[in-house]
Amino acid sequence: MKLISVKRRTKNEKRFTQKMGMLTTKVVYIKKAFLSIPYKTLHKYRETYYGEMKDCDDCAISA
Repeated sequence: MKLISVKRRTKNEKRFTQKMGMLTTKVVYIKKAFLSIPYKTLHKYRETYYGEMKDCDDCAISA
């Protein structure tokens, strides 16, 4: 059994960008886990409408 592992999870989120407005997109989270308990997010990115990957820091999560 590994003590530290890296897991990837995809979930749908609502995002808001200035150019496109409100959109629902798939966001991929890469998290580091200790004994299957996630404790740190290493990276998160999303796929755009045109198929390119972007970092999630350029768009804000809407409330």
